[in-house]
Amino acid sequence: MLAAKLAVPAPVVVRALVDTGASGTCVAPAIVRQLGLVPSGTVTMHTPSTAGKPVVRSQFDVAVGIFMDSDEVHIPSLIIPVVESDLACQGIQALIGRDVLENGILIYDGRPRSVTLAF
Repeated sequence: MLAAKLAVPAPVVVRALVDTGASGTCVAPAIVRQLGLVPSGTVTMHTPSTAGKPVVRSQFDVAVGIFMDSDEVHIPSLIIPVVESDLACQGIQALIGRDVLENGILIYDGRPRSVTLAF
């Protein structure tokens, strides 16, 4: 955006769910509006709630930064297409899919219900 002399929106911190079953990352419509994102296109997607019928959703190119236990940004230069999706019923604002997770190591330990994510 800087190279195109466009304003870069301020970062937005969101509550996200890590979903290894999702091929792509999704963000809630409220976050799209807050960032003033402009669609880069549309995508057809299937979810468990679409009962085998595809739905068309807007897609946006965004820079993703992962903050974990400090103010350090992990994978700061990752720019990916994200899909707008209503996630309110899950109590989250974003769903982190394998397009982000493929850049690191994810370990889920079921007994203590702990997750380790390293980049």
